[in-house]
Amino acid sequence: MAARILLVDDEPELVRVVRSYLEKAGFQVTAALRGDEALEKFHTSRPNLVILDLNLPGVDGLDVAREIRRRGSTPILMLTARVEESDRLVGLELGADDYVTKPFSPREVVARVRAILRRAQGSAEPAERIRCADLEIDIVRHTVERGGSRLELTPTEFSLLAALAGQPGRVFTRMQLLEAAQGNAFEGYERTIDVHIKNLRAKIEPDVRNPARILTVFGIGYKFAEEEPSAKAG
Repeated sequence: MAARILLVDDEPELVRVVRSYLEKAGFQVTAALRGDEALEKFHTSRPNLVILDLNLPGVDGLDVAREIRRRGSTPILMLTARVEESDRLVGLELGADDYVTKPFSPREVVARVRAILRRAQGSAEPAERIRCADLEIDIVRHTVERGGSRLELTPTEFSLLAALAGQPGRVFTRMQLLEAAQGNAFEGYERTIDVHIKNLRAKIEPDVRNPARILTVFGIGYKFAEEEPSAKAG
């Protein structure tokens, strides 16, 4: 069955073009031009993923995202012309899975949608083991091996690695990683994540000067490379 997409943007021409590309890719698309209309159609169409512009009449896109998150964990891809880092951070903190900044290629949107849906389907049953080339993470035993040799990771480093590698391609803000590592973001300072990531890279990266696994997303945080990793339930 084709995945259902709710496309929300106040530019009719953009909606027409993106909708055309999504439908050609095999998705069922419902569109909304206003925030209040988006919430109504979210309730009636029960989409598998929402593509959401932040600048909307009626109800602001961030408020729409808050309401979607209040109702469940439906993946959200933000479309935004807002170039301020704070806007992207707020959207990601609200639970958006990824964002695309306007102007963008419709093909990129389709690729992002497919990647998010793959991750959402893969996270339905948490992996007990995550493998990436010569790296193996055993979630149950709290161990990490590289090339068959056990790595000594601190509890914080393990939690960060498990969070990142468990959803390759997803962009995590520093606050989200702090919550993953400590369970309470207010117990530490966000920038301490940079230190933990530096130490973690020293242990898992083939070349620390050119990280290939834990990638920096400038102005936002970090993500685990999507090309190599594969997660399998063991």
